[in-house]
Amino acid sequence: ELKQEFTRTLTADNPQAPQNIVRFSFKEREYKLVDYLDQTAIHFSLNGNLIPKDSDEGRRQSIRSITEAEKAPVETPAETSKQAEIKDEKHTGDTEGEGEEEEEGGAEEVAETAEAEEPPPPKAPEKKLPNQFNFIERASTTPFNPLRVCCHSFSDLEDLSFGRACVCWDIYDAYMEELHRMEKAKEKEKSKPQAVKKEEEKRGARKLSYVEVQHIEPITRIAKAAKIAERMVNLNTFDDIAQDFKYFEDASDEFRAQQGTLLPLWNFQYEKTKKLAVTAISWNPKYKDLFAVGYGSYNFMKQGHGMILLYTLKNPSFPEYIFSSHSGVMCLDFNSEHPHLIAVGFYDGNVAIYNLRKETSQPSYKSSAESGKHTGPVWQVKWQKDDMDNNSNFFSVSSDGRIVSWTLVKNELVHMDVIKLSVEGTMQGPEGLQLQTLGCGTSFDFHKKIDYLFLVGTEEGKIYKCSKNYSSQFLDVFKAHDMAVDTVSWNPFHLKVFISCSSDWTVKIWDHTIKTPMFVYDLSCAVGDVAWSPYSSTVFAAVTIDGKAHVFDLNINKHEALCTQLVVTRMKNKITHIQFNPVFPIIIVGDERGLITSLKLSPNLRKMPKEKKGQEVKKGPEVEMAKLEKLLSLVREPEGKD
Repeated sequence: ELKQEFTRTLTADNPQAPQNIVRFSFKEREYKLVDYLDQTAIHFSLNGNLIPKDSDEGRRQSIRSITEAEKAPVETPAETSKQAEIKDEKHTGDTEGEGEEEEEGGAEEVAETAEAEEPPPPKAPEKKLPNQFNFIERASTTPFNPLRVCCHSFSDLEDLSFGRACVCWDIYDAYMEELHRMEKAKEKEKSKPQAVKKEEEKRGARKLSYVEVQHIEPITRIAKAAKIAERMVNLNTFDDIAQDFKYFEDASDEFRAQQGTLLPLWNFQYEKTKKLAVTAISWNPKYKDLFAVGYGSYNFMKQGHGMILLYTLKNPSFPEYIFSSHSGVMCLDFNSEHPHLIAVGFYDGNVAIYNLRKETSQPSYKSSAESGKHTGPVWQVKWQKDDMDNNSNFFSVSSDGRIVSWTLVKNELVHMDVIKLSVEGTMQGPEGLQLQTLGCGTSFDFHKKIDYLFLVGTEEGKIYKCSKNYSSQFLDVFKAHDMAVDTVSWNPFHLKVFISCSSDWTVKIWDHTIKTPMFVYDLSCAVGDVAWSPYSSTVFAAVTIDGKAHVFDLNINKHEALCTQLVVTRMKNKITHIQFNPVFPIIIVGDERGLITSLKLSPNLRKMPKEKKGQEVKKGPEVEMAKLEKLLSLVREPEGKD
């Protein structure tokens, strides 16, 4: 494919121009196809205020300025000198007789000589177009502010200088008004108590003034063109990685005994997230190259702000969207039916909805203490199908033991407790009171086909099988792990199988109708996350805190990983999350330093069923389900004999 040549001819034609425009020809009395079309494509246009000299309006203004100059009376030098001397006489007052006679005589002599000489012909004024952006004229060059003269009060006066004076004063008034308003706002901010300031910061960002909005508008007009140019530059910069992503296949897989490798591709990192850990990763269901990353901290002693970044594989150098929060982000999830909505859970117990279609950096919906927020960190959120009234809704699980359903109704979040995770036994309280303790939920997942069925993992290591229809009891309880259950996930192809991982070093695969696990894998280190592949029912990947990624395929090897590769090389750095791309053969992993690494699976890690002679290869969910069911039947048989 790389050696194949594609001949392309560059032309100056507009590809978006219509090619099928017809017009009626009165000469031939029939519709004729238009041969020539305008191929000009306008990328940017801005209306200006300058007038060309050769235009009709420019000629009119130049003629008007000439006629005004001719109508104005021309003063001779004699008249000007005489007027100046008369003014001097008025200011000095009466003096000695001799001095007055001498001055009068001198004035008469000057007047006689001036009358005797012929006045010079008046010079024609230079043609000058009025430029409203030229402020080095008349009033603006005087040391004092000019008098306020409104051009509308002079009906017979057409001098453009008055118009300029009015425009300048309008600008001056607008500037002073804005300055006065900003000073008042600063005084109000100083007078407000600190508690009110913090509350306002939580509610939303500062509103932009009219002047700031005017500056932003021209930038937004060219933002799309700048983004395209940035992606083109990045394609050239990371061309070798793009070639590996599309074409490279590890040929050495043929000589390995069913082993595979992970090829590092792009790294995604933002300057402001280097001290934050990757706490959540989610791929967009519509745009397969777009994914969201949540940033926070798993250390409860070092809690601070959080961030949500959206990256695309087309631009690894800078995120597409940036959202900041006062609390650390613990989880997030895209809505499958509305891909522009992101549900987010925070460390302080709040949940929020961000809308990518809106330009604001603040969430469209956010919970509060009044609307039933969690009292512990929210560890996972999941979107569900719209309810009967077509309202979007999602679920959240928290350390306070509550599974809460949130519904988007008009401009608010409406909550409803689905179930509370109770623990067996009671705790002794003050004065002999018996207190019921609640379990701490850490993860959950809904069944892919049965809407009401879901699993919940807890800090105690148990997994509860629950139903939306029963809020007071569990359908089943699995004593799964010895430490907290970090992830629990249903298989996307098989309806009975789910997987779980924990900090007790193990990954376990379960059948929800059987109390004991079918497969147990000890990875010799605390497991941070596990994920099923979207293309095969038997492939899954897990990451451990020692910086390694493990890829398994039960169809090839039921006992060991096909690939165990070190992804993070820096000391004191842990991998926290992993996710498969829904279309491309790549995975992305996140660590505690805010770095996202993308890796390509080698051919041995994504094998498809082999072709048999005379038979077509069948693909699809039913085939994958049958493949996994065959493996599970082999595991169940020995148990039945015992």
